[in-house]
Amino acid sequence: MALTVTKSPPALIPPAGPTPGGSLPLSSIDKTAAVRVSVDFIQVFPADAPRDQGPLVATMRKGFAKALVHYYPVAGRIAEPVQGEPEVECTGEGVWFVEADASCSLEEARNLERPLSIPKEELLPRPPADVRLEDTVLLAQVTKFTCGGFAVGICFSHLVFDGQGAAQFLKAVGEMARGLPEPSLKPIWERDAIPNPPKPPLGPPPSFTAFNFEKPVVEISLDSIKRVKDQVASETSQKCSTFDVVTAMIFKCRALAIGFAPDAEVRLGFAAGTRHLLNDKLSSVEGYYGNCVYPGGLTKTSQEVKEASLVEIVTAIREAKDALSTRFLDWMSGGAKENHYNVSLDYGTLIVTDWSHVGFNEVDYGFGEPGYVFTMNDDVNIVPSVVYLKPPKPKQGIRLVLQCVEAQHSAVFSEELQKLA
Repeated sequence: MALTVTKSPPALIPPAGPTPGGSLPLSSIDKTAAVRVSVDFIQVFPADAPRDQGPLVATMRKGFAKALVHYYPVAGRIAEPVQGEPEVECTGEGVWFVEADASCSLEEARNLERPLSIPKEELLPRPPADVRLEDTVLLAQVTKFTCGGFAVGICFSHLVFDGQGAAQFLKAVGEMARGLPEPSLKPIWERDAIPNPPKPPLGPPPSFTAFNFEKPVVEISLDSIKRVKDQVASETSQKCSTFDVVTAMIFKCRALAIGFAPDAEVRLGFAAGTRHLLNDKLSSVEGYYGNCVYPGGLTKTSQEVKEASLVEIVTAIREAKDALSTRFLDWMSGGAKENHYNVSLDYGTLIVTDWSHVGFNEVDYGFGEPGYVFTMNDDVNIVPSVVYLKPPKPKQGIRLVLQCVEAQHSAVFSEELQKLA
């Protein structure tokens, strides 16, 4: 049976009340970290039984309209009056919203597990043909399934939000939809409070290789994670995070599977949140919804990683995270000598992104929190990567969306990961 989705034309949801005009600057982090990239993800809301979905969607629309009064820049558009200096024009136009109907239940669509049985384009919002996607700040699509469940597709501009910031806005939409008088977190813009230090030299442009990655989805159990955490505590008297443990597992298994030359460099890259380092710059770190991330990582030889214990790799990752804080403060004060955003885009690099704590799983538009959230930016094939997600409820642990080895290394990588998972 062909599964189909029928979309309504995109319609604007403007703010529910008057909002300021004018233009607003973006921060140096917004402009450095994000470029004009859109981020797509989907929230899946299962239902126990069919229900009248129309009033729920209407309530969600009202939530967007009311939240946009407080987050009025999101109702604006991205402009670039000076080349390389994008800003937000507070036009008050609103966000594009698409309503859609699927011909099936979520169960018939395999609960939107990968590989998707409905093309992702059918589940994600896009503006009308005469509107440039890269000029929009955020778009939403709600797809109704015959079982009473929903899929909410979101597309947001990484120039304006990081993941935590976008989740903050969507939580406010949910709060407004559920009848709160105002968002529990008061939003602040304050992009000009972020220092704009001299830019380190860019270096040569990176060269790109298109890889043909295998794309399995693997789950790491809570028990496996706890076992390594206990081992770290026993051997080092230090605590470590789930991120540290899972990243160490993947980094080691990948080195074992690929078998680079012993002295070949293998690199790990990640971005870490830096809001806690901006307390003296912002009036409210909690309410700030711009980009607050900085790149970190480590470089080892292939032999070092293959021979290291998981505890040793966890310790190296923890040290890299500590160093990132120092590097970020150094960057803010203008002391950075190199561009830390430069990443070697080759098979020796692994980029990990943790979506499990961003906040999209805690958004409630009036019909409960999602059972599952997953990102759809999985068509990047120029650098090996892994995304960490929460698995669908009621499962626990960490779900890995892997795009980090090609077919010739896939079997050994899976075997090594299975030993640890």
